[in-house]
Amino acid sequence: MSKKTTWLGPVLILLGFYLFFFRKEAISTGTLFGTFWATLFIIPLGLFFHWLYFSMTNRRATGLLIPGGILFTVGLVCQVATLFDSWQYLWPGFILAPAVGLFEFYWFGNRNKYLLIPINILAVLSLLFFAVFSFGTLYNRMIFGQPVLAIALIVIGAGVMVAPKKKRY
Repeated sequence: MSKKTTWLGPVLILLGFYLFFFRKEAISTGTLFGTFWATLFIIPLGLFFHWLYFSMTNRRATGLLIPGGILFTVGLVCQVATLFDSWQYLWPGFILAPAVGLFEFYWFGNRNKYLLIPINILAVLSLLFFAVFSFGTLYNRMIFGQPVLAIALIVIGAGVMVAPKKKRY
C-alpha cells in the first residue's frame, strides 16, 4: 500500500460503522454530503495548513497554525454535532477553536507569554459553557429536574428543623 492510500482504509472502516449503526434510510450523494460535509471540506483544509507548516515551510511560518488549528477544531465540532445531532451542546467548541489555533501558534512559535491571556480566556469560557449546558441537560434528563430538587430541599429543610439542637456549654 502506498503512502497516498493509507488514509483510505480507516475512512472506509468509519464509513462502514456509520452506515451499519446509524443509518436507517437509503444513502444518496446528498445525504453523504449533508452528513460528512465537515470531514470533506473543513477538516482537510485545517490539515492542509498544518501540512504547509510542518512540511513545506520547514517550520518557519508559524502563522499557518492559527487558521489550521481553528479550521481543524471547527471541523471536528461540526462533524460530531452533525453525526449526533447535538448542536445545542457542542456550540462552545466554536469558542474553543480560536484558543486551539492560538495555542498552536504559541507552542510552535516564539512562546510569547501574552498569547496565553486570550488562550486562557477563550478556553475557560468554552469549558464553562460546555459544563453549564452539558451538566444542566444531563441533570434535567437523568434526574427529572426540578421536582427532585424541590423534594431534596424539603427533606433537607425538615431534617434541619427536626434535628436535635446542640447544647452550648
